[in-house]
Amino acid sequence: MLDHVPYFSYVLSAFIGIGLAAATGFRVFLPMFAVSLASYFHWIPMNEHFEWISGLPALITTGIATIAEILTYYIPFVDHLLDTISVPLATVAGSVLFASQFADLGTFPQWALALIAGGGTAATISSGFAGIRAASTATTGGLGNSVVGTTETAGAGIMTILAMAAPVIAAVFAVILIILVVVFGRKAWRKVRGRKNTPENI
Repeated sequence: MLDHVPYFSYVLSAFIGIGLAAATGFRVFLPMFAVSLASYFHWIPMNEHFEWISGLPALITTGIATIAEILTYYIPFVDHLLDTISVPLATVAGSVLFASQFADLGTFPQWALALIAGGGTAATISSGFAGIRAASTATTGGLGNSVVGTTETAGAGIMTILAMAAPVIAAVFAVILIILVVVFGRKAWRKVRGRKNTPENI
């Protein structure tokens, strides 16, 4: 019935894309691996322009990268170093996964929308958690980062599943996440800057 609603397929694709992009904001490779796995076993469709995602090389590569990324984020201070490259990587991954849902738009509008909506969503969430991690490192010496890391991994997994199984709910959660991350992420960065500007750190 909803298939007859004008532009419904585009709206649904946007919900899926936003959910997947939000997931890459938590973990770059886990959502890529999940989409690759699902498309490899034909659980979800993949258009011809992104068939490489469903290939065995992509599945193996993203699988190894996912394990390495998750484990590395449990190493104090190394996880903080990874945050310096996680934002641009998340932006790229979020854009790619978002674009994979819009094969019929045309190249320019497809990637323009992907960069703005997908990349923007992923970058916002990734940078927000980078701030939270920086605050955790500054206040706990890195001991509290495992909690942040576990939260990010869980968030990536949950958002990925929701994006593929319940895209409307995933999109709603993504918007809520963006708001929360912007608010708490800014507070975390201010806390870190405040500690750096204290007399004993000058």
